[in-house]
Amino acid sequence: MTTTLEQEGYHQSTFGSKLRDGNTGGLLMIAAMVLGLLFANSFMADGYFGLRDAHLGIPAVDSAFHTVGEWASEGLLAVFFFMTGLELKSEFVDGELRRIKKAIVPVVAAFGGVAMPALIYAAINLFWGDAATLRGWATPTATDIAFAVSVLAVVGSALPTAMRTFLLTLAVVDDLIAIVIIAFVYSEGVNFLYLGLAILPAALFWVLTHRWPRFFAHSRWAPWVILLPIGVVTWVLIYSAGIHATIAGVVLGFMVPVLHRSKPQAGEAPIGLAPRLSHRFSPLSNGIAIPVFAFFASGVAVGGWSGIVDAFTDPVAIGVVVGLVVGKTIGIFGSTWILTRVSGAEIDEDMKWIDVFGLAMMGGIGFTVALLVAELSFGLGTIHDDHAKVGVLTGSLLSAILGGILLGMRNAHYKRLRAQGVPVDTYDGGAPDESEATQARSQDDPE
Repeated sequence: MTTTLEQEGYHQSTFGSKLRDGNTGGLLMIAAMVLGLLFANSFMADGYFGLRDAHLGIPAVDSAFHTVGEWASEGLLAVFFFMTGLELKSEFVDGELRRIKKAIVPVVAAFGGVAMPALIYAAINLFWGDAATLRGWATPTATDIAFAVSVLAVVGSALPTAMRTFLLTLAVVDDLIAIVIIAFVYSEGVNFLYLGLAILPAALFWVLTHRWPRFFAHSRWAPWVILLPIGVVTWVLIYSAGIHATIAGVVLGFMVPVLHRSKPQAGEAPIGLAPRLSHRFSPLSNGIAIPVFAFFASGVAVGGWSGIVDAFTDPVAIGVVVGLVVGKTIGIFGSTWILTRVSGAEIDEDMKWIDVFGLAMMGGIGFTVALLVAELSFGLGTIHDDHAKVGVLTGSLLSAILGGILLGMRNAHYKRLRAQGVPVDTYDGGAPDESEATQARSQDDPE
């Protein structure tokens, strides 16, 4: 009989189990987002913005002195990105994305989902705007991974696992593209000295997790006392290099081994360190990191109804909304369809094309990075910046509603199939055979 993590004694509390549930994390995120938006547009706005913009840390150290909002978006959110890295590594090594024909599809979809919104925004502003408004061409290109995945968790509890994996991969690649755009278009450049120094703690993290995976898997204190400080140093150096520091989370997540080096011991669950760390830290991500980030990220003052009306006389807001709602859908779905027609690539057999269309709609939820690009494009507090942010909020809300309705209907369909005993999830066409499992366990280094 296979041993589970719970039977090993891994965090059996009811509260912890609730926080690991994707629905709980998604609901907490949405509640925090609504609360932040209400605070920012009510009599409590001064207190809210005062808290968000208050500085914490060490004033003499640039990388350690940020506003509360910045700590939430670049610090706490790195925890979520670490969890994302763990999950994607597991999928690439031992899951739905281990076949290149499947793994390449969401990657190409991400590029299509970046290109089409940028082209639509540029077309609208070339026709109606001017050189100043054209600067915001990259604003609608980003999919917010935390919000999109959380909304999917709320509306899609019965959807195939492959759909979450597709959206997760797409959103991560999308964020990487957006960060490259920020680094080379909107910033003064990358500091390669700090970027090179970041390799040292990252390499140490890799060595420790690969050399002593069982120690970190079963010790309650070692991940916090040993791995966390190394992660913080990596985060500081990547931030100092001029790169969005949440990337440190993805990088470190990909460095954790997924498979066992050797046969599991008696009473030990047959999984590697990555799933164990994911199991351990998911309450921190779902219960604290994502809700706090959502609370501060959603605090955009729209200026009431008059502010919304004024915004939509500006081609900036129109370009952002159309780019997110229409451009993302066409770009993601269209590039996926074209790729599968002209190559041997394929969507997962558990998904239908209507599911891909729904996920493409969800790709229009562009929040944090989109708001950041708007600030970098037009300058914080300028009229175009305010209008771009109204466009981001509107486009993201429409994408969430439209995609949520379609995927909610698909979720009901898959729920009926599950109730009838019809298999909805398959493991890459079937379970790996014994020779594959044996080969994976006998490798000198875990993957």
